[in-house]
Formats: sequence, structure tokens, C-alpha cells
Amino acid sequence: MAESICKGTEEPWRVLEFYSGIGGMRYSLMKAGIHAQVVEAFDINNKANDVYQHNFGHRPYQGNIQNLTNGDLDSYRAHVWLLSPPCQPYTRQGLQKHSADARAFSFLNILELIPCMSKPPDMLFVENVVGFEASDTHAKMVAVLTKSDFVTQEFILNPIQFGVPYSRPRYFCLAKRKPSSFQLQLFNNQLLWSPSLLFGNDEKMVIGEHDWSPENWDKLIESCQAIEKFLEFTSSSDQADMETSSLVITDGSTNGLETTEKFVEGDIFDFSSIDQFVVPLSLIERWGSAMDIVYPDSKRCCCFTKSYYRYVKGTGSLLATVQPKKKGKASSLKEQCLRYFTPREVANLHSFPEDFQFPKHISLRQRYAMLGNSLSVAVVAPLLQYLFA
Repeated sequence: MAESICKGTEEPWRVLEFYSGIGGMRYSLMKAGIHAQVVEAFDINNKANDVYQHNFGHRPYQGNIQNLTNGDLDSYRAHVWLLSPPCQPYTRQGLQKHSADARAFSFLNILELIPCMSKPPDMLFVENVVGFEASDTHAKMVAVLTKSDFVTQEFILNPIQFGVPYSRPRYFCLAKRKPSSFQLQLFNNQLLWSPSLLFGNDEKMVIGEHDWSPENWDKLIESCQAIEKFLEFTSSSDQADMETSSLVITDGSTNGLETTEKFVEGDIFDFSSIDQFVVPLSLIERWGSAMDIVYPDSKRCCCFTKSYYRYVKGTGSLLATVQPKKKGKASSLKEQCLRYFTPREVANLHSFPEDFQFPKHISLRQRYAMLGNSLSVAVVAPLLQYLFA
């Protein structure tokens, strides 16, 4: 019988957290109210480990996960593995080399160790970008899990479906090793596009993307909280400061992904000042047509990528702090006092807790990059509740 079935009810679940980043998975585990102990976290990024240690008091193992052996993994006696492997091999903007991409090797190595373990995990949770589900890495993952007596339920979900005004669809795989089973086994080995199952409602399950109509998405967006609920700078005095700001940058860059790095010399920032996040007028003049503009009362913003603030095209929404009579680009963008969302606000939209902090030595660029690589706690926490149920 699986070890998880035999463990005492007072004993915490022993969890391994792979690709731990800045701790989004651990925060999700905490928000889910799971009685669990993270016995080890793994990440190769030194700065991300600084952030993780700052918030949790534990520094993740920084060696190459690809070098772990089945004996190493057995030694942790973990019931559950949480994994958020690199997404670059599967993104639309990337080369889409899938399992041939070197950044996929460590994940494949971990999977291939499972059949060799004497104490394999009872449950797995995997998060990645949309597109992973169509990759050969996904096919290999499912094959290994099936061979090792796991059953899976897969999801593609968006924070908007959980009332958060943030469009960040992601793929999730939940796996349980027999004899453990899901509460609703009807959806074993299926890919679901609705969170209804997580809340005990299996009557309105969406099996395919085509089942979501534009009308349904509009209703979902309208039911979200307003963006202003997630802002740290909202007062009229903040806006007045921005209106009088003289941050005008001229930049000779000619590519369509113009950088704002000259805006900040040496990444030295006063994070308490809203002026630091004003969008330079030169960028508005050059790339305004490519910008996604939202307002405090908007109920949707675009996904923030790791390149937010460095580039203006396709990296995340910009906030208009002065609302025109007519929203959007029909009104002058220069008069709408555009600014970047701050790292704290991006963390809020990822549903990170209020006590999450970056150490002071982490630069602005690094903060945005780490948040862009993180996950939505609002989505992952209920998924974990369902997995552990």
C-alpha cells in the first residue's frame, strides 16, 4: 500500500519542491492549508535562492538537479513532489525544441528516476506554460507516470477564473499513485479547462478550449476584482507627482522591443517613489501603438513576463493613472500618465501574501524577472487542495 495511505494523520506530508524560484509553490501550499513539511527545495538560481531564504529561512539546494540519483531522492522519503520546470522549451516565442532543449534535461532526468526508486512519491504536481501539453516532454512524462502506476488529471487554468484580474493561463498536471485516487475519477487522464471540479461542481466541466465562448469569458472578466485592489500607489497625490514628473528619455534604439534600461542607471532604485515607474515619453511616442493600457477600474491585465520593464512590447500591461473621457488609444497616451506596475503590484496580481519581500540587494530588473518566472498562488492553492483531498 502507498506510504501516504499508511502515514499517521498527525504526520505532515513530506514535500520536495523542485525549481523553487521565489517560493510561489510553497506559498500556494501554505494558502491551501496543507499540513506539510518542505523537506528540501531545489533551484540553481542564486538570486532566487536569496529571495526564498529571505522569506522562508531556508536556502534551497543549489546543485544541478540533473545530477540527482534515485538514491538521493529516496533519502528524502517524500510523499509529494512539486515541480515547476523551465518553460522556455515550450513557449511560443522560443525555439520549441521541447525535450531536445538543454533546459528540459533536468526535468526528464527526475521523471526517469521514478521507476528506479524504492520509495517513489505518492503525488506529483507539475506547472508549466500552455503549449507544454502538446510537447514530446509531456508525452514522456505521461508515459513514465503511467508505467509507475500514476493516474493524472490535467488542467489549463487562468487567474481570471478565480476572480483575479490577471490573464496568465498555465498548464497543470496532478498525479496520484495507485491505490490513491482522485475524488472524481471520471476525469482521470483528461485535460480540463474549468476549475469547477476544484469546488465540487462537476456539472459544468469544460473539457476543451472551444467550449469557452467569448460571452462566457466576458462574464468571467466582469466578475473579477478591479485592478485598483492590487495597487500600492493609488492616491491622487501619487498621480499629481507623476503629472509633474520630468522623466523624458530619448533613446536611439530602433528595434521593436525598445529597452528602458537607460531609464535607470545601475538599477539603483527608490522603491517607495512612484516617479521611478513612469513610462518615458520617448517610449510612448515610439511604441504606444504596441502597448497594452489598463486603468484602475479595469478587470483584466496581460501576463507579466520576465522582460517586463526592460521591454515594452508583449511583456505586460501598463497602467494609466489619469483616466481620460474616452479610454484607450483614442485619447492621448501622453496625457494618461502611464506607469509600470511595481514589483509589489505584480506580486499582488500573482496573489503572493503581503509579507512576501525581496531582499534589498535584489535589483529592479531581477525582481521583475523572478516574478515573471513565478506562478499564481490563487490558481495553484485550490489545485493543491484538490490533489491532497
